[in-house]
Amino acid sequence: MNNDTMSIEDYLAQGGVLTAPGNAPARYRAELLRLMASFVDSELAGSAGFADTINDAPGIKERIAAARIVLEKADHAGRVLSVMASFGADAGRYAVHHPWAARLPREADIGAVRQGADRRLAVFHYPLRGWVDAVTMNVLMGRAVVIQLKELERVSYQPLAEVFRTITPRETRHAELGLEGLKRIVETAQGREQAQAAADYWHPRVAASFGVVGSARHDMLARLGLRHVPNEALLAEWRAAIAAELAPLGLTVKEG
Repeated sequence: MNNDTMSIEDYLAQGGVLTAPGNAPARYRAELLRLMASFVDSELAGSAGFADTINDAPGIKERIAAARIVLEKADHAGRVLSVMASFGADAGRYAVHHPWAARLPREADIGAVRQGADRRLAVFHYPLRGWVDAVTMNVLMGRAVVIQLKELERVSYQPLAEVFRTITPRETRHAELGLEGLKRIVETAQGREQAQAAADYWHPRVAASFGVVGSARHDMLARLGLRHVPNEALLAEWRAAIAAELAPLGLTVKEG
């Protein structure tokens, strides 16, 4: 970048990347830290919530899959937290600073509004209820995470983009493990009924995690190279992917 002829925001808006904290202007740093905190907090909350379901697993294979998801989500949080630490975040204290397993009542309806002091996505404030519920939620949210990570892989802070590129394949596998488990669940009529009830519960809550349609913040983040695809496009991709995955299992989704 030629600092004499182009501002750093123009540079970012045209697809430029930054490689070190010292190059980042104040607003960019703030938005980047906000993005990273949302990911780290969501992974820690997701890991903590899913940990309780390990003992609900119906077999050894399912228990191993659940434990793997819990472990790797915590690891993913740690990888992004290491990038946050380069901006001054207290990585040593971070993981124990919030009650990651805390949840709101099941019947709460908070939309996309974040709660409490951490920055987890709103969907991670809802409690899981048993094995079928946890697996179904993992299928729906797992596909959402993969779609969102594909967007985050293009973030203009290169060290973070590289971390996301290493995380995506493992999160993709988490979604696949969930789908494998759901296929076993729907082999019985009772399992299919329970899975349908879980899908009805989680679908609108996961959909809300994509954010506001027509968000004004998206335009600002796009100018900084921190976002590229609008929320509504990511949401539409997720809706189509989930409908395609659930239909062969005899499960449906409610739109809107």
